[in-house]
Order: sequence, then C-alpha cells, then structure tokens
Amino acid sequence: MPVYTYRCESCGVQFERQQSFKEQPLTRCPECNQKSLKKVIGPVGVIFKGSGFYATDHKSPSGQVNRSAKKEETKDSASAATTPKE
Repeated sequence: MPVYTYRCESCGVQFERQQSFKEQPLTRCPECNQKSLKKVIGPVGVIFKGSGFYATDHKSPSGQVNRSAKKEETKDSASAATTPKE
C-alpha cells in the first residue's frame, strides 16, 4: 500500500498515512480538526536498473558523434607521430 503525505493548511501539521488506492483522501486534520488537509506531492525516487544508458538509446542529436571529424583527428595524430619534425 502506498504512503501519502498530508499537510494541514490551517495549522501546518504534516504527517504520513498508509492508505489503499481505493480509500478516499483524508480531509480532516487530526490536530486542529479542520477540513483543510491537502496531499503533498513530492519528488518520486527513480531507480534505473540495467547496465546503463548510452548515446544510442535515444534520438537526441546531442549524444551523436561526428564520425568523419573523429577519423580526421585520428589520421592527423597518426601522421604527426610517424613524420619526423625538423
């Protein structure tokens, strides 16, 4: 069962309550007995399982490598290493 966080808009008390999906949300504050409870929406923890994510896993152009430029760099560095300098 999920745990929901509630906050009273009247007195400011905040608490967590384990509830079923079928249950209606709470509306009455246990501290001040006012009908001013609201669910607090917070960040959700995300767990990534697997070996990881790579640039090829999505269609974003920011993850792409310009292969022709990479080959030119490799050729330049290889020729510079074999060519004697004066």
